[in-house]
Amino acid sequence: MENNKKRIDQKRIGLISDTHGLLRASALTALAGVDAIIHAGDIDTPEIIASLKQIAPVFAVRGNMDKPYGPRSLPKYEIVEIDGISIYVCHDLEQLDLDPAAAGFQLVVSGHSHRAEIKYKEGVLYINPGSAGPKRLTLPVSVGILEIKDGAVTPAIIELKE
Repeated sequence: MENNKKRIDQKRIGLISDTHGLLRASALTALAGVDAIIHAGDIDTPEIIASLKQIAPVFAVRGNMDKPYGPRSLPKYEIVEIDGISIYVCHDLEQLDLDPAAAGFQLVVSGHSHRAEIKYKEGVLYINPGSAGPKRLTLPVSVGILEIKDGAVTPAIIELKE
């Protein structure tokens, strides 16, 4: 009997930012089952990263509010490659120190603004998952998910109800 099974590569990547020391149960639920997590800074305490590592491997950068005794030792930016997709991770897009398209990145993940956003510019996907930490003004609390399948990336923002 011939084996007709086809292999389909699919990855789910969790995106989180601006936790500011608060890791909500709803954020953990939204990120459950992902293959990796990217944290785009303003973590505030090392315990946040330790908790996220219980779900999946974590790639994280430091934010402007990260304190010197903990997440401040994280890199300012991170380069992550997942299934052939090259991702540039930084906290604040205003401090982006390269041209992602010219550098060959397909995706940029950032935080800082607390505003969730998905946009495309010069063929590069930019995604900010928003803030998953303490509620700020009228902005929603959210995380992001990247679905990577057969070289295509589908981004989503998940608003947290908590």
